[in-house]
Amino acid sequence: MRLAQLLFSQGLGMRRECAALVAAGEVRVGGRVVDDPDAEVEPVGLEFSVRGERWTYRERAVVVLHKPAGFECSLQPRHHPSVMSLLPPALRRRGVQPVGHLDVDTTGLLLLTDDGALIHRLTSPKRHVAKVYEVTTKHAATPALPQRLVDGVQLVDEPRPVRAATCEATGPHTLRLVLTEGKYHQVKRMVAAAGNRVEALHRSAFAGVALGDLAPGQWRWIGPEESVAPSTSR
Repeated sequence: MRLAQLLFSQGLGMRRECAALVAAGEVRVGGRVVDDPDAEVEPVGLEFSVRGERWTYRERAVVVLHKPAGFECSLQPRHHPSVMSLLPPALRRRGVQPVGHLDVDTTGLLLLTDDGALIHRLTSPKRHVAKVYEVTTKHAATPALPQRLVDGVQLVDEPRPVRAATCEATGPHTLRLVLTEGKYHQVKRMVAAAGNRVEALHRSAFAGVALGDLAPGQWRWIGPEESVAPSTSR
């Protein structure tokens, strides 16, 4: 692949901008300056830097964002800033999109990617992809509450009871709940149907990827040791 084309594929500018970056000596490959935009490079695993910022070639972008409260998971937000504003321009140019959505007041792990097939796999209701939530309740969580959420509660407009895959109390007012469905405001509605109320909601893992110690508002690439689980099919 031509070096200028590779930069363009990574969202590092328009075609002419990428060629100009190379010609100006702003790009290093293997630690040395390459100033020929038409220089052929092997893209797979290529490490390079642009104006001192290091990059690794990725055919598809898959990143983890720690979504803070007060941001919309929308490309065209209405009332709050978009989560896209927390990403660098290169990722926005690549066309990454949120995989599913978190409410404005919900925090935690959000995956974003430019891989349409991956988005489909992770959001398809047939795949039963696991999502882990840390729930803070308004009232004390009774010993019966986790089991009731696993057994299923009836939600308005749902033909049958909706169940958590697993649920456990982690404190007097906190639960860890795993869902394999993706219904509208599901956690909040389920807890309300069980006689309590969600005061705070945080997603700590999704599709086998854990948020870890990533700070609010920060993002990272999916690491080579991580595998975005396509399914937990039943």
